[in-house]
Amino acid sequence: MWIWLILASALLLGLYDIAKKQALKKNSVLYVLLLATAFSTLILIPFMEAGTGNDHLRLILKAFLVTTSWVSGLVGIKMLPLTTASTIKASRPVFVLIFSLVLFGERLNWMQWMGILIAFVALYMLSRSSKKEGIEIKNNSGFIWMAVSVLSGSASALYDKHILGLMDPIFVQSWSNVYITVLLGISILVWNGILKKDTEKFKWDWTLVLIAVLITSADFLYFTALSQEDALLSVISIVRRCSVIVTFAGGALLFKEHHIRSKAVDLAVLLAGIAIIVLGTA
Repeated sequence: MWIWLILASALLLGLYDIAKKQALKKNSVLYVLLLATAFSTLILIPFMEAGTGNDHLRLILKAFLVTTSWVSGLVGIKMLPLTTASTIKASRPVFVLIFSLVLFGERLNWMQWMGILIAFVALYMLSRSSKKEGIEIKNNSGFIWMAVSVLSGSASALYDKHILGLMDPIFVQSWSNVYITVLLGISILVWNGILKKDTEKFKWDWTLVLIAVLITSADFLYFTALSQEDALLSVISIVRRCSVIVTFAGGALLFKEHHIRSKAVDLAVLLAGIAIIVLGTA
């Protein structure tokens, strides 16, 4: 059952990334994140329940990880072509597996190691493809932002598996959104009031509502699947990252990005590496 929930979540997540890219044409990263998360919080208000102090402390930590991943990821998306950013984002399952190895003492077999190696080769190929657009890793901080997003997102995924053994999925999702909204609000106040870095005025865009609906639905399916006893985090993380296929298609068809053929090869190699990891894990 949980595998079908994750496949549906991956589809919605891909559409969510496309909607985010569209919304960033009118507003800054922080505005897009704050409004989308606030709308998502409003959607979940009818399902909110009280919890213990320890539960809320755990969710504040989760909110910090998610906020870090979202902000850095959107900055990276804004600085890089969507096809490039989405391919980097697809490497997240590899890091989830690596963190599982380090934190939980899991052992990898030869197929899993091969999959990781192929995934890193694909990322190297991506850096070469990006040079055709004048984008180089050493000269574009978008790659650094995407790396921060992938690492913090991986940490969040590992943490999700832990806290979902202690709390209901809807409790985790609803209250996490509340704390993420607060953190994003503080970020905007610091950005505008203290650093005085904001040069853009907020412009209303109905895409923000669409983003909220998509991420709320995608996360609900994700948390529900992850909370099931027989669910495998490594497989869930890999399958959910297949959303990159939808995102990649959107970048190619809607945003008319360039050098699609060479990037498609990079993406295919990355997905092949992920597939080998799945086979080695099964």
